[in-house]
Amino acid sequence: MAKGRAKLAMSQGVSVWVLDAPDGFGDAAVHSHHAIQITACLSGHLTLMNETATVSAPVVAVAADARHRFEAHGLLVFIFVEPESRIGRSLTRALFPGSDLARLPADAIAAQLEPLRHTFDQGLGPDALLRAGGAAVEALVPSAQGPLPDARVQRIIEHAAAHLDQPLTLSSASRGIHLSPSRLRHLFVEQTGLAFKTYLLWLRLVRAVHLYSEGQSLTEAAHGAGFSDSAHFSRIFRRTFGLPANTLARL
Repeated sequence: MAKGRAKLAMSQGVSVWVLDAPDGFGDAAVHSHHAIQITACLSGHLTLMNETATVSAPVVAVAADARHRFEAHGLLVFIFVEPESRIGRSLTRALFPGSDLARLPADAIAAQLEPLRHTFDQGLGPDALLRAGGAAVEALVPSAQGPLPDARVQRIIEHAAAHLDQPLTLSSASRGIHLSPSRLRHLFVEQTGLAFKTYLLWLRLVRAVHLYSEGQSLTEAAHGAGFSDSAHFSRIFRRTFGLPANTLARL
């Protein structure tokens, strides 16, 4: 697969990737990531698959941590939403009552994403990408009422996100939270669906992609997010997103 063009923008809880891939993503591997994914095809073709279903549609949503793969070509928008956020929990309830894949109406977010059709020829920057992505998410759940995670788990996540440049364990991230280690591990999995070590790896990956989107090289971004080396980062990126990190030929 030849590289396409990519523009990335990230903010707290939401990231937007616009990929122009005329030669397509036919070799994406089965993968999963700790984010709700809303994929829109502005031109070309899009198909997403899990173990039991195949969905071909202009707009498809995938639940957080759901194993899936995709085949696509053309101008694609990927919106990733943190499932622990209020809007993420609202999306989960609204879009995935019975399946990890949801075909959304073609016009569900078309108006909100239409400006992104001109991402490359008009030189749209990260602010424009985030405005469009945020508007699309809000159009899907205009009254986000999902409950936030337990405050103790939120505190652990915030501490971990702020100290990714340091060695971290659940006990170090939960200082001051008076629960037994076994109860704490259980509470974290109950609230996030992941063990702390797995969640920490996800935070590091998100941080590395953010640094890359701000102009750092993939190697610099990997080190800045606490990966031991760029090879480790590349392996985790492919396992998480189904494609090599260098697919994102950033502009």
